[in-house]
Amino acid sequence: MENTQVEQTVTLLKEDGVGIITLNRPHLFNAFNTQLNIDLLAALKDVGKDPEVRAVIITGAGKAFCSGQDLSDRSAVQGEVPSLGDSVRKRYNPLILAMTEMEKPIIAAVNGAAAGAGCSLALACDMRFISDRGKFVEAFVRIGLAPDSGSSWFLSRLVGVGRAMELAMTGRNVGAEEAVQIGLANKLVPHDRLLEETLAFAKQLAQGPTRAIGLTKRALYKALDTDVAGALEYEAQVQEIAGKTKDFHEGITSFLEKRPPRYRGE
Repeated sequence: MENTQVEQTVTLLKEDGVGIITLNRPHLFNAFNTQLNIDLLAALKDVGKDPEVRAVIITGAGKAFCSGQDLSDRSAVQGEVPSLGDSVRKRYNPLILAMTEMEKPIIAAVNGAAAGAGCSLALACDMRFISDRGKFVEAFVRIGLAPDSGSSWFLSRLVGVGRAMELAMTGRNVGAEEAVQIGLANKLVPHDRLLEETLAFAKQLAQGPTRAIGLTKRALYKALDTDVAGALEYEAQVQEIAGKTKDFHEGITSFLEKRPPRYRGE
């Protein structure tokens, strides 16, 4: 009998308000195939809708974070060259938009190589903790392609246009220490403590005022594409929303009562 079992390309664990999404194709360095795209988007939608999940971690199983597109999965059909533009629009753009539009913090735990679309995935997270075995590679140029999956947007905003041009045009490896120095990563962590430290940080965020953190994320992204006046007006709008939350009331009450706040993400 033929084995029709579908590969479990993504695992999702929820612990103390944190959703841990693990890319699970370690035998292929967690390279994207169609099923991984589908399963990752489903996991992102799950944690995005779950009120009990107030922070998210994305990491990879095995030695890599994500090596990018599985090239064998994108082979030509009947001798025809597939439309890479359609593939990016249908398979990758929804992932990146789901991440940036999710009003919860997302932290990448970069446990190994993050290359190509895997690098883009890590850059689309709100923060990145990197193992001393981790590296970033804008690998697109190595196979004659331009950056996709958000790299052209995130990279220059993280490291500046000149550095982004260099990394994207050469496709060179950026090791963990350099990644922190130039702003690609927030923190360098010993490999065997990566998930532990990332999870501790995520749990700390999960205990915070989730609505305010989500509005902060929204405002920071908005400010990247507007002028000062527009940013000021948007700040006023999100502050209006934040001021009506239960967490704001708790923040004021706990301050007056001189006790730690007990935020519930409401």
